[in-house]
Amino acid sequence: MNKINEDDWRLQGQEKYLKGVTLKWKSYKKPKPDWDHDHCSFCGAKFMEEKGSEILNEGYTTQDDYHWVCKNCFEDFKEMFKWKAK
Repeated sequence: MNKINEDDWRLQGQEKYLKGVTLKWKSYKKPKPDWDHDHCSFCGAKFMEEKGSEILNEGYTTQDDYHWVCKNCFEDFKEMFKWKAK
């Protein structure tokens, strides 16, 4: 396991809304017809329903499906953010 440096470029104040939350693993579904993607709250990876080499189709999300976290960032920050996962 890698120790995450507090200066990691992906850390941009997310503790204000993601510290200690419960995340669930699920397939991405667009929340509205005119909203086709979301991004990882840390690295910016794109979540979409479409398939593609640079597109993620599933990941960790908050209970309201508003904030998404890719698998790599989840693994990197789960201890720092004290996440619970379903």
